[in-house]
Amino acid sequence: MYFAGMNSGVIDRFDASDAGPRFGPMKLAVAVIRGVLTLAMLSALMISAARVALAQTETVLYTFQGGTDGEDPGGNLTSDGAGNLYGTTLYGGLGYGTVYELSPNGVGGWSESVLYAFTGGADGAYPNYANVIFDRAGNLYGTAQFGGTGIGFAGYGVVFELSPVGTSWKETVLYSFTGGSDGSYPGQNLIMDAAGNLYGVTPIIQGGSTQGTVFEVSPSEDGWTEQVIYEANGLGYSGLTWDGSGNIFGATYSTVFELSPNGSGGWNSTVIHTFTGSPKDGSYPEGALTFDKTGNLYGATQIGGAKKFGTVFKLTPVTQGKKKGTWTEKVLYSFKGGKKDGSNPRTGVAVDGAGNVYGTTQEGVNNNHNGMVFELVAPIGTGAYKEKVLWNFDGTDGQDPLGGLLWDGAGNLYGTTDGSGALGGGLVFELTP
Repeated sequence: MYFAGMNSGVIDRFDASDAGPRFGPMKLAVAVIRGVLTLAMLSALMISAARVALAQTETVLYTFQGGTDGEDPGGNLTSDGAGNLYGTTLYGGLGYGTVYELSPNGVGGWSESVLYAFTGGADGAYPNYANVIFDRAGNLYGTAQFGGTGIGFAGYGVVFELSPVGTSWKETVLYSFTGGSDGSYPGQNLIMDAAGNLYGVTPIIQGGSTQGTVFEVSPSEDGWTEQVIYEANGLGYSGLTWDGSGNIFGATYSTVFELSPNGSGGWNSTVIHTFTGSPKDGSYPEGALTFDKTGNLYGATQIGGAKKFGTVFKLTPVTQGKKKGTWTEKVLYSFKGGKKDGSNPRTGVAVDGAGNVYGTTQEGVNNNHNGMVFELVAPIGTGAYKEKVLWNFDGTDGQDPLGGLLWDGAGNLYGTTDGSGALGGGLVFELTP
């Protein structure tokens, strides 16, 4: 169901089939974009902490120091299938963000290596909520929200490739956005199809409107070319995912859409759900959508639902009758906030083989402002999903889990928090049942 190097973006399974082989991976301007959208190899040993809550153990695999090792790992993680984790930091390195690798050090801890530190120039700057993905040859691909050769303030962003060369990595800019009809400030996740084409989103088009794009960057004999395959208001909050048949799914702040190849090199777009908001539906989905093994699509909304604190939803394709070809939505859970529940999920969700759903919220139990990790336990038969709080962050062990969760198939969950930790630069964590 997955193409080589494919990631759902915000949520993915920790599986060797999803990655190639391993090769050793302005703040004001970025803050404005976040608000509008709602060197060389450095190694360090992990700083770890573990405590038990609700039958889960959290281990901090690495705490970022906020210097050359990186700062604010807001994007989701990618695995190489050999036990190593890869991601990006918004800041740190040379001041403009990094691509990093975490590897087990053989004595129970983890070591971090900076594979690439952005310079803030033509090579890119500030990979914002961005992942990296592998191709079959072991090259990594991602986006940086600023930088490039565009003439606007700090550039309009790039799509880049990192290729292993000996014990280091070489960066190549595949496309530099111009700030015109091609879009501006790419963020969130990339996905790759079987032919090596890359797809992603930008939140802005034509230098400042709220019209965003879904773009395709394709290899050719003369380099890489970019084309916009979809435009909509409110793109950029969510990433993209595949259904395994070549169709792309994504979301705006008010809709879920499907893009299908038209057989002539173009794409047909269909809105498969429009959110209606509280009290019966959610609003403002964030993070990439994800599929279960039977073809249902899952996601989360930041607000809306019965208590206006966000929802987890499920979209099911209709395969028979007059409505065949359409999708029906069901809200699986509405967050309550307050003392016993979290609120405001800012990422997508993960789904295991039994249909249980995992995710994070920006606000945790007791309104702690640090966030939490939750599980929605699938019902047997026709019952309702039951929420279980797996971990409630206290600040020292993480704060603001704004990246998605990575599930390893054995019940362990991996993720990042954008801030806090012992040094305040964010961290990578593991939850073990």
